Amino acid sequence: MNKGKQPTIKEIAKRLKISTSTVSRALNDHPSIGLVTTMRVKKLAEELNYEPNRTAIFFKQRKTFTIGVILPSLSEAFFSAAISEIENLANSNNYTVILGQSLDDPERELRIINTMKGHRVDGIILSSAKNTREFDYIAVLQQAGIPVVFFDCVPDLVHTNAIVSNLKTGMHEAIDTFVSCGHHAIAFINGPAHLPASKEREEAFVEALANHNISLNKDYIVYTDLSEKGNEQAVLELLNLSTRPSAVISFNDYVTLDAMNAVRKKGLTVNQDIFFISYANYPIWKYMENPPMASIEQFPGKQGALALQMLFDLIDKNVAGGTEDTSLTDGQRIVLESKLVNQHL
Repeated sequence: MNKGKQPTIKEIAKRLKISTSTVSRALNDHPSIGLVTTMRVKKLAEELNYEPNRTAIFFKQRKTFTIGVILPSLSEAFFSAAISEIENLANSNNYTVILGQSLDDPERELRIINTMKGHRVDGIILSSAKNTREFDYIAVLQQAGIPVVFFDCVPDLVHTNAIVSNLKTGMHEAIDTFVSCGHHAIAFINGPAHLPASKEREEAFVEALANHNISLNKDYIVYTDLSEKGNEQAVLELLNLSTRPSAVISFNDYVTLDAMNAVRKKGLTVNQDIFFISYANYPIWKYMENPPMASIEQFPGKQGALALQMLFDLIDKNVAGGTEDTSLTDGQRIVLESKLVNQHL
């Protein structure tokens, strides 16, 4: 064999004086090949540092055994938990994960999608950038036979495959908890108004107040673009009201961190002058001296694992039925209930 040249099945077959089809079956533990022959083939393959031709496998099985995962930010604990479960499940199924961060930039997100499409990933798991408004890429990927499963930040569209969290259950439990502690002046710091998740949270907030016969004070609902400055401005709107709220529910834990910092700058005390509950159970809360009153868990790890399992099912259907398989656009959805956890006080 020439130096630097990768060994092939033909090379192994020639040395052992058997057919290439026998070598191929032996390497794949086919029952028609005897144990002795299988051991001889595998031993020589190991000595020659033989590696399977991934391109050939792709053409034969119509899979690259790679999936793309695109997230807004890997630095967020929520997405770190999700990707850990995704990679564990992918590895156990002999898949490789290609990661991309959109940083909530729609143009960057689209570039990553196109790059993954060019690398022929078998499917994509995506938590959409918060500023994304156009989803034409779904149809483009469908035409290429690449299914997409969304989770967490999911477009408000029919015929999309997604794992979603029912944010209302956690909101109702949060309001119930505040009211049981004597709070009636309850405010809500919401995210960008265009997000489906923001709309769902707000609807639940209004419903939960009504369940306790608490009149809605529209001044108690404020919005943030989720930047540090936007988060601080949002809570200051509440603190500067003539009758400020005694309790606040926040869009997420990063909003809460900035809000609590702003509260302290105002000379107020968290969990004394004002109390917080927020989505989505930041792991570091347990190490803080004065954490929020409670958290609303959205189970990111479970969302990630379910998203990948759904993607595997779609990939298998795609391989079996071709790129025109309508199962890729059935719009399957799995809903997980959010839940109030870690009541710290």
